[in-house]
Amino acid sequence: MSASNLVWHDHQVTHAERVARHAQQPAVLWFTGLSGSGKSTIANALEVELLARGLYSYLLDGDNVRHGLCKDLGFSDADRVENIRRVGEVAKLFVDAGLLVLTAFISPFRADRDMVRALLPEGRFIEIFVDTDLAECERRDPKGLYKKARAGQIPNFTGIDSPYEPPEQPELVLRTAQGAPDVMAREVIDYLQQRGLLPA
Repeated sequence: MSASNLVWHDHQVTHAERVARHAQQPAVLWFTGLSGSGKSTIANALEVELLARGLYSYLLDGDNVRHGLCKDLGFSDADRVENIRRVGEVAKLFVDAGLLVLTAFISPFRADRDMVRALLPEGRFIEIFVDTDLAECERRDPKGLYKKARAGQIPNFTGIDSPYEPPEQPELVLRTAQGAPDVMAREVIDYLQQRGLLPA
């Protein structure tokens, strides 16, 4: 049930004033792809590069968020939707604070990613598809999850018995077979500079 008797409280410090403190434009960089595709690895490499450039960012990682903010959620379709809804609202707050928000979530459903996009101003949601095919993700299997899913120990596992809907028009596609994580991170940097979100 939604709370009632709520009134929005305006801040004296504005979004524009927060943004002016940083030499960057805030945005959400939404890394999506199968488990094991390289989302978190690339996002981590990107955050290291942003920090080295004196820029301000925060990384929201799928597994880490489920240790706190979303620890009450499972992996049913409904719980996946709620997981992404919560993350989207948090990402929106970080953008309001003037930060670059990196998110690494499988986020298998297009409608959920579109829901987050709709929360943000035009051009502030950048969908980055980490395009690694299922066979390669399963070969890597860094957490042993595919092996468990194939053995029936993990139900509703994306790519095995739960669908993944790839982006139809992502802002950026990264193919991990074609470069190392730091190379992919620099590709994202180049894109952000071309868009005027980062200084050249």
